[in-house]
Amino acid sequence: MPNQRKIAVSGSSGFVGSRLVTALRSRGYEVIRLLHASSKSLQPDELVWNSQSGLAKPQALNGIEAIVHLAGRNIAAARWTESEKNRIYDSRVAATTQLVKQLLELDDRPPVFIGASAVGIYGDCGDKIVDESQPAGKDFLSEVARDWEAATLPLRNAGVRVAHTRLGVVLDPNEGALVKMLPLFRWGIGGRLGNGKQYWSWVAIEDVVEGLCWLLENSQASGPYNFVSPEPVTNTEFTAKLANAIGRPAIFPAPKFALRLALGAMADALLLTSCRAVPRKLTAEGFAMRHADLTQYLAQKL
Repeated sequence: MPNQRKIAVSGSSGFVGSRLVTALRSRGYEVIRLLHASSKSLQPDELVWNSQSGLAKPQALNGIEAIVHLAGRNIAAARWTESEKNRIYDSRVAATTQLVKQLLELDDRPPVFIGASAVGIYGDCGDKIVDESQPAGKDFLSEVARDWEAATLPLRNAGVRVAHTRLGVVLDPNEGALVKMLPLFRWGIGGRLGNGKQYWSWVAIEDVVEGLCWLLENSQASGPYNFVSPEPVTNTEFTAKLANAIGRPAIFPAPKFALRLALGAMADALLLTSCRAVPRKLTAEGFAMRHADLTQYLAQKL
């Protein structure tokens, strides 16, 4: 692969984006980081990008190899008031719509667009195994993910290869959801959430990054891909395995009413909804998750 092929990445300072930038550079890519405007001086590899107005200098992306669009407001940043839900929606759907519009206006637009999404698109599926053929659900996160993906339709119609990464719960011992859970379990006060029967589709951060690179470099890859371990677990199984990995009990369940009292509608969407997703397309097309077994993963990382 030639050196210095250019890739633009939005959300490049975030959990997944920062790791992806490091991986791309190690593979010989030149990475252009799309950042929100700030008072600091921009570096040569940075461009100003705003979720409302888009790129300040879109012409700087003429001739790049691809764009990986990961930016979006943290869905757990605040309680879900109507205004907060609007911010979440706009940070994904309106922002992507604006970015797509600017890319289509370029003389030499990128031929590849990789967009973030989430397995939340499927809604609550109980214990049913779901792959990429499952239709979208009807709750708030399903609507967000559905419209987020649909915002790229003009690019697909213009001949751009578009792929969407439907992320599960991304695990990393140093960042994200796992870091928030670990203190409770180390103090011996962790436990299942609700009845614990809801499935959690999880994925290791290393597999997310490798999978994104695979999508970029596989010229046949397009459409939605579930980025999850092939072995989803119930919340009860997850909490038991986590507690066992650090040698602590998991005996303090959090009842549904308490979660809903503390978090409102967010509790159902993020903690109590069941999604038993599998990476059927990735597997069929030749990409294998390195971390498929949760027990082994936690034993290696904790």
